[in-house]
Amino acid sequence: MDNLLKFYIDGAWVDPVATTTMPVLNPATEEQIATVALGNAADVDRAVAAATKAFEGFSMTSKADRMDLLNSLMDVTKKRIEDLAQAMRMEMGAPITMARDVQADAAIGHLQGFIDAFKELELSEDLGNGDIMIREPIGVCGLITPWNWPVNQVTLKVIPALATGCTSVLKPSEHTPVSAMIYAEIIHEAGYPAGVFNLVNGDGPTVGSALSRHPDIQMMSFTGSTRAGTLVAKESADTIKRVTLELGGKSPNLVFADADLDTLVPAAVAECMFNTGQSCDAPTRLLVERSCYDQVVEMAKKATEETRVGDPTEEGDHLGPLFDQIQYDRVQAMIKVGIDEGASLLAGGLGKPEGLETGWYVRPTLFADVHNGMRIAREEIFGPVLVIIPFEDEEEAIRIANDTPYGLASFLQTGDPERARRVAARLRAGSVHLNNAGLNYGTPFGGYKQSGNGREGGMLGLEDYLESKSLHGMTG
Repeated sequence: MDNLLKFYIDGAWVDPVATTTMPVLNPATEEQIATVALGNAADVDRAVAAATKAFEGFSMTSKADRMDLLNSLMDVTKKRIEDLAQAMRMEMGAPITMARDVQADAAIGHLQGFIDAFKELELSEDLGNGDIMIREPIGVCGLITPWNWPVNQVTLKVIPALATGCTSVLKPSEHTPVSAMIYAEIIHEAGYPAGVFNLVNGDGPTVGSALSRHPDIQMMSFTGSTRAGTLVAKESADTIKRVTLELGGKSPNLVFADADLDTLVPAAVAECMFNTGQSCDAPTRLLVERSCYDQVVEMAKKATEETRVGDPTEEGDHLGPLFDQIQYDRVQAMIKVGIDEGASLLAGGLGKPEGLETGWYVRPTLFADVHNGMRIAREEIFGPVLVIIPFEDEEEAIRIANDTPYGLASFLQTGDPERARRVAARLRAGSVHLNNAGLNYGTPFGGYKQSGNGREGGMLGLEDYLESKSLHGMTG
C-alpha cells in the first residue's frame, strides 16, 4: 500500500506537496491497516493542470478509440476483482461475500452498462431543419466519492468521463482510499494516456473545496451527504460549473395488504439492513396498511432478530460493522432518540451485539408505532435501523411517502398491477422498486428534491458529461 502516500497525477505516482497524513482503520478490528496522504490546493492545482493538458488530445480521440480503451479497462478490471473486494473488506468492513458479489462486481457491471450505452450514443445528429447538433466532452471534471459504496461510486463517475472524452481528478473518500488506489492502477494498466485520470486523496474542506472552486474544472460530480453537496454547489457557483449531486435519502417502502407478505416483508427488512444500513437509498421507512399492520410488525420483528452480524472475513450473508467510530456514535444516538420519542423498540437497540465488543458493530434495530413527525422517521440514520409507520389507505400512504425533503428511491409492495402503476406515478422519487425488484446496471440512478440532481448510469449518465453544440449551415 505504498502508493497511499502518493497521488496518481499525469500517469505516475508522485509525492504530494502536502505533508499531512491520516491512519486508515479496519472497522472490524479497530486496527490501523495503512496511512494515507492528505493533499492540499497545490496538489489539486497540479492534478488539474495535468488533466487540462491531457484534455486537448483525449477530447479529440474517436469513439472507436475510446471504445477500445473501455474494452481494455474491462479486461484489467476482471483480473483485479478480488483485490477490490478484499480492499473494501478491510477499509469499510464489507463482509467478503457481499464485497465480492456486489461491491466489487459494480466495477464490471457499471462498465458494461456504460459500454452498452456508449455504443448507442449518437455524437452527431441531423435536426432535420438544416442544422446539426453535436455532442462534445464537457472538459475537466472534479469527482468526489463516498466511503459507503467506494468502487460503485468511483466507476459511476470515472467511466462516463473516460467514455465521453473528458479528463478528471478524483477525490475518493479519505476513509476508503485502498480500493480507489487499486482502481487507479487498473486505469493505468488499461492504457489510458497520462493526465486523463488523476487521483488526489484528501478531505472535503481542503481537496474537495479546491476542486469545486477551481476555475479550470468545468463539472463537479459529488456523492455524499446533502449538507456537503450543498457546499459543493455553492463553491462551484462562482465559476458556473455544471454540478451533479447524488445525496441522502429516507426512502419509503409501501406495503399493501394484497402483497405477498411472507416473501416481501423479510426481503424489505433485508434491503434496509443491507450494507449495514449504509446506503443512501435504503428503504428505512416501512409504511404498512393498517389492515395487515400487526401481521407485518411480527414478521419484521422476526426478520430483524434473525439478521446476523459477524466477521467480514467470513463468507456468508451477515452484516459487518459500521465503518467508523463516529458513525457508530451517530447511530447509537439516533437509536436513543427513537426510544426517547416513544417508538416501540421491538428488536435490537443500544450497544453492540453479543460477542462483538471489538469493532464498530451495531444491533439490527426495529421500531414500530412510529409517526412521520418523529426524528427517526425524518432523518437519515445510515445504520441498520428500520421504522414502521401505519397508514389507512392509498392516499395516506402516498402523502406519508412524499412527506420528506428527500426523493432518492421508493419501494412498493402490492399484488395489484393497477395500484402499482397508479401509486408509482405519484411517488416523488427517482426510482420505484416494485415488489423488491433491484436496480439493474445501465439504468439511470438519481433523486428528486434534496436527494440531488443529474443521473448516474446508462445513457443519461453519459449525457451529464457532454455539451451540445449546434452547427448552422453545415448540411447540404
